[in-house]
Amino acid sequence: QVQLVESGGGLVQAGGSLRLSCAASGRSASSYSMGWFRQAPGKERELIARIRWRGNTYSADSVKGRFSICRDNAKNTVYLQMNSLKPEDTAVYYCAASGVPGAMKFTDYDYWGQGTQGTVSS
Repeated sequence: QVQLVESGGGLVQAGGSLRLSCAASGRSASSYSMGWFRQAPGKERELIARIRWRGNTYSADSVKGRFSICRDNAKNTVYLQMNSLKPEDTAVYYCAASGVPGAMKFTDYDYWGQGTQGTVSS
């Protein structure tokens, strides 16, 4: 079992930044691929960034160049740095863990955090 707790959401103006954190605990938490998803009202949950335990990363086209993911395995924590935020980035952001290397699908992820709201005002 892996437990995930997100933090760092909030309200920011367009062009601003937020940094989300996801603290993982449990058996072999640092060996999992970690993903950040988001879900806006009326939309499907989408993968926006993922990092494998060795550090290889993926970013969705919608956030590439603005968002970055990193992890500190010593602290079992994954971060999502979000810069140049736009109103369309408003969503609930979820951290998730997968035992599948390079996991891309929602169904590949076994453990989920409770989500944290990020709101960008225009």
